[in-house]
Amino acid sequence: MFFIFGLRTKVDRSGVVRQVCPHCGNHAAQVITRRSTKFTLFFVPLIPIRTRYARQCTVCGAQFDVSKAEAQRLPVG
Repeated sequence: MFFIFGLRTKVDRSGVVRQVCPHCGNHAAQVITRRSTKFTLFFVPLIPIRTRYARQCTVCGAQFDVSKAEAQRLPVG
């Protein structure tokens, strides 16, 4: 008998906010993403391992990690 197991990461786009980028200083749209990693058994996602939230500038492409509370607090437009 054998088991097929692994990890699967899914990226969901939560929304877009307009803020000043700390890297380039432009007032531009920033994409809020949620990246969730789950343990899979026979290609079925079972147990969530890690969830991270990030903000990415659409001008320079710089990406910054944000907390869950900050990601939910940002006004999505």
